[in-house]
Amino acid sequence: MKFMKLGSKPDVFQAEGKTVRYVSSDLATDVIINVGEVKFYLHKFPLLSKSNRLQKLVMKANEESDDEIHMDDFPGGPKAFEICAKFCYGMTVTLNAYNVVAARCAAEYLEMTEDIDRGNLIFKIEVFLNSSIFRSWKDSIIVLQTTKSLLPWSEDLKIIGRCIDSIASKTSVNPVNITWSYTYNRKLAEPDKIVEDGVKFPLKFESVPKDWWVEDICELEIDLYKRVMIAVKSKGRMDGSVIGEALKTYAVRWLPDSVDALVSDVHAWRNTSLVETIVCLLPSDKGVGCSCSFLLKLLKVAILVGAGESSREDLMNRISMKLHEASVTDLLIPSRSPQITTYDVELVQCIVNRFLMHEKSNWDMDVVGKNEKGADNFVLGHGSLLSVAKLIDGYLAEIARDQNLTLSSFLDLAHTIPQSARLIHDGLYKAIDIYLKEHPNLTKVERKKICGLMDVKKLSMDASMHAAQNERLPLRVVVQVLFFEQVRASANVRSINNNPRDASRSTTNTDEECEKTAAESCRTLKKQMSQMRIKEEEFQKNGKLAKKNSKNGRSGIQLLPSRSRRIFDKLWVVGKGHGDNKSSESSGSSQSPTSMAPGDTKSSGSSSRHRRHSIS
Repeated sequence: MKFMKLGSKPDVFQAEGKTVRYVSSDLATDVIINVGEVKFYLHKFPLLSKSNRLQKLVMKANEESDDEIHMDDFPGGPKAFEICAKFCYGMTVTLNAYNVVAARCAAEYLEMTEDIDRGNLIFKIEVFLNSSIFRSWKDSIIVLQTTKSLLPWSEDLKIIGRCIDSIASKTSVNPVNITWSYTYNRKLAEPDKIVEDGVKFPLKFESVPKDWWVEDICELEIDLYKRVMIAVKSKGRMDGSVIGEALKTYAVRWLPDSVDALVSDVHAWRNTSLVETIVCLLPSDKGVGCSCSFLLKLLKVAILVGAGESSREDLMNRISMKLHEASVTDLLIPSRSPQITTYDVELVQCIVNRFLMHEKSNWDMDVVGKNEKGADNFVLGHGSLLSVAKLIDGYLAEIARDQNLTLSSFLDLAHTIPQSARLIHDGLYKAIDIYLKEHPNLTKVERKKICGLMDVKKLSMDASMHAAQNERLPLRVVVQVLFFEQVRASANVRSINNNPRDASRSTTNTDEECEKTAAESCRTLKKQMSQMRIKEEEFQKNGKLAKKNSKNGRSGIQLLPSRSRRIFDKLWVVGKGHGDNKSSESSGSSQSPTSMAPGDTKSSGSSSRHRRHSIS
């Protein structure tokens, strides 16, 4: 820290308690000056030789026959006046970053100019400020912090403006040329990384980071911080990413961690002002700067503290442009009254809609929707859309556990994502399954409606296996899962047989291949069901049908519970051409999956009668 010593005489100021200060001298004091609650017993001659204002006040006091002078509005209080008084006596005074602003304002109040005496206090302080303080990084920040208690004097004397300009100019210096000390405690490789006088203490040389200045200015109050950041941005030399890092660091420094502290009446106004200030300081280029995770956290806080509508709208627009970078946890924004859901689903849907609008501005969604091939090209060219689809499926799985989440809200958010953006429907199936589990009172129509969101052809093998045994799903959906799994397996076998050298590269089949093998798959299912029926009759004779679950050696098909056997019967009927779809559906759907229990398969005889009724 820089400092300057003035005067050479010893300090002979004495104190009596906290309210009396006097000069120890053989000469009796002849003037009493009241500054705040402190009385100063001093001599007129040294004071009047340096201060024009004291000359006027003493003259006025003599005219009124008053022995005391009162200065209740003195800037800096008794301590600042004592510095000025010691300077008048020629006593040693030390000025530094902590007291120089108070001394400068006090000197201005006392009119200690060059007109009264050459080399007066104002001149000396200005030299110290310009030659030392404003050239020092940390001293400039300290001085700026002290100016708030000295308003409006510090503003009128342009001390605040000069400090801000000094700080902003130093942040724009090429990091290679940084030779002053700074604090950097974020992302440290070593326990402490402090630079002092251009020499770095770690043994190996490390370059100065671009955001070296971020932590030091975090100690400023929000209004001063805002002015510094505006000056930094006006220089036009700072990357948006560095600005974003600075704002994030400041928010972490000052925003409380707990919700109660955020919304408390004591700090409500300060927190609101802080959030709105950070939002207005965000980089103008919305595509860079702060991460989407930070913006979403800022939006949560803005909603909690009741920030202005413009701030929330700005945040939502910025988030929508970077939504593909978010995580499911980031989107879990608590809802506010009168909403009854745990999380604000409407807000997320609004952000997703804005994201799609940004995507649409780059690609003609209408043309793409008419051309399936164009849709594929759109998806392949936009990884962000695929990421958002996966993100929303994960978000749906989280909010599906909410008992207050209506089916319409779930469906609306799921429908927001274009179908072409979901290459795999495993995430969507998981969300649907959780919703069905947490909302067991859904009607058959509602379960059919929510299951209509997913395409069973886009389920992975694991998801298909789970869905085939999921009794929460409508019967029709399970039939579709089993059918397309058989179609896919048959298509794979045919592909391997036709191209044995390319078997290692053959993993999935297109819809066209599935359609070509559909007829053959139905015939295969018919044959396999005949084999399963023979096996079942053998088990019935031995009385062990309900206890065993064996495999058919030639076909590799596993015997399934009664519900799945009825499904296979249904498939067999479809493949054989007996009955139309309507009668088949009514036969297979005679019992609700949610109402089924292990006790439903009471006897093999009843199952046989039911199946015979289905087939005949």
